[in-house]
Amino acid sequence: MLSFYVHIPYCIKRCGYCDFNTYTPSELQDGATLEIVSNDYIDAVLRELEAAPTDPVPTIFFGGGTPSLLPAQDLGRVITAIQARNGLTTDCEITLEANPDSVTAEKLAEYLHVGFNRISFGMQSAKPHVLAVLDRTHNPANVEKAITMARAAGFKSISVDLIYGTPGESLEDWRETVENALSLDIDHISAYALIIEIGTKLAAQIKRGDLTMPNDDLMADMYLLVDQMCEEKGLTWYELSNWSKTGHQCRHNIAYWENKNWWGLGPGAHSHIDAKRFWNVKHPTTYKQKVFSGQSPILDSEQLTAEQLKDESILLGIRMRDGLQIELLEPHQLEVLAVYRENGFVQLQEDRVILSPAGRLIADRIVREITI
Repeated sequence: MLSFYVHIPYCIKRCGYCDFNTYTPSELQDGATLEIVSNDYIDAVLRELEAAPTDPVPTIFFGGGTPSLLPAQDLGRVITAIQARNGLTTDCEITLEANPDSVTAEKLAEYLHVGFNRISFGMQSAKPHVLAVLDRTHNPANVEKAITMARAAGFKSISVDLIYGTPGESLEDWRETVENALSLDIDHISAYALIIEIGTKLAAQIKRGDLTMPNDDLMADMYLLVDQMCEEKGLTWYELSNWSKTGHQCRHNIAYWENKNWWGLGPGAHSHIDAKRFWNVKHPTTYKQKVFSGQSPILDSEQLTAEQLKDESILLGIRMRDGLQIELLEPHQLEVLAVYRENGFVQLQEDRVILSPAGRLIADRIVREITI
């Protein structure tokens, strides 16, 4: 099996916290409109596809950037090409990331028609002042409207992404955001702690003292709150930052966490095939020049050792509700986990080690201690 990630590196505006490999029209060297860019870019992606393995495909994920800025027929060309070349499993999950203000009822119907069956909206917050700090272009009303239209169009699985820990966001603000999200017709929530990336507008504002980040205690309270509220509404956690109704887990992301094979198409996209990782050149113009001239867009690669693969299995597995298989762990690692178990951070269930809610708050620390 081979999953595909398709990177769409275009946005109308760069959000203040964003450090992703994405570009606005003014940042593009070719200066073209998105409509012109779209055709040219999809041609390049299809050219890169020719180098990928031909195994059947269980999941495709279009991320960015803002994939929903591009016409459905252009994204559909990629789905059609993968289907013709590799074949899709009968239950293939095909996800579109979308901004709430970039979709219409007509566009959503078109996305469904070309093969998408799952959509993930970047909601981030239900509080206007939080959205303003994040530099988001939508308002809370856009989110409800977009989700209603997506369900009416026929999307069977709808997710929203939330961000907590924005400067100026209180615990009550966060509670209202989660309540708002859970009141919508959704099947899945991802909630991520805001990470301040060097070089972003938000990082500069914090460095100047214009904004102040919340403390660790508030961040912990926010995580525990979303976990509790989701569980009460029937959305069960299955990975540190993800909750879903039964049958609505993001199978594409699970493929990442289970170290399955995937191929990333597009500039800056990463791939993982067996024990090898590789990644493409970052800028869309350089990427297109490479593939149109018959060169590989791969910038660099890394062959993972058996020890690195094992550490990755621990790093990724401990994030999951199913936890870590005890057989993966050495005696000294089990000794470390025994201390955390005594303090209520991990639980032993049959042949697995599973993080408690408190343990999820310090998952990175636990991983560091058992993989050093």
